[in-house]
Amino acid sequence: MTKCLLCQRTTEPKLTLPWLLSWQPLVAPVVCATCWQTFTPIVSSQACIGCGRSQTQRSLCHDCQRWPQKAFYNQALFTYNDAMQAYFEQYKFKGDYRLRLVFQQVLRTKLAQMQPDLSIAIPVTPMTMVTRGFNQVTGWLAAGENPTWLQTQESDKVIPQSRKTRQERLLTAQPFKLTTTAPPLTGKTVVIIDDVYTTGRTLRHAADLILENGAKSVIGLTLAR
Repeated sequence: MTKCLLCQRTTEPKLTLPWLLSWQPLVAPVVCATCWQTFTPIVSSQACIGCGRSQTQRSLCHDCQRWPQKAFYNQALFTYNDAMQAYFEQYKFKGDYRLRLVFQQVLRTKLAQMQPDLSIAIPVTPMTMVTRGFNQVTGWLAAGENPTWLQTQESDKVIPQSRKTRQERLLTAQPFKLTTTAPPLTGKTVVIIDDVYTTGRTLRHAADLILENGAKSVIGLTLAR
């Protein structure tokens, strides 16, 4: 018996014919069906082609029409609703590392389907690594460590992104740098993974830096929009 990581109710795996025929070990879900249904997946055919925002048709949303059109777009997996906000409060801001498992499989599966030449997670500052203990994005993808070849320019954030207004986010200067360990980027398609697409400023800063260093295109992948 295992318990749902979000509500602590007991969860039980479903016995299905495909599983019985697979001869694979039975794995209990980390989230119960009730909690999982509180998250709202974004349907790609009804999403903005620039940022992944959920809408009624596949076209550029009003926000994306104001960005310079470059070789970049974002795909988002879920709408940022109340359930997602509560999840990030526990996982990202209160540092409950166990909760990385809630979306680990869905993000890893999506990234594998995209088949980029290279992928990189948005880094956090060294001070965040000290205080929180992990990078929330690589917690889903690997072992919670900061990426090695894309790093923040500053050691700490004076004002966290979550506390900035939209206008303050949009005016943020380039916060990233490439290190000497960066792989060759020329002609490559690179996927940048982040947690939430809000204004797009953070992802676009990273994309600009990677494009300036020779990448053919950059695709953002975020858990939420």
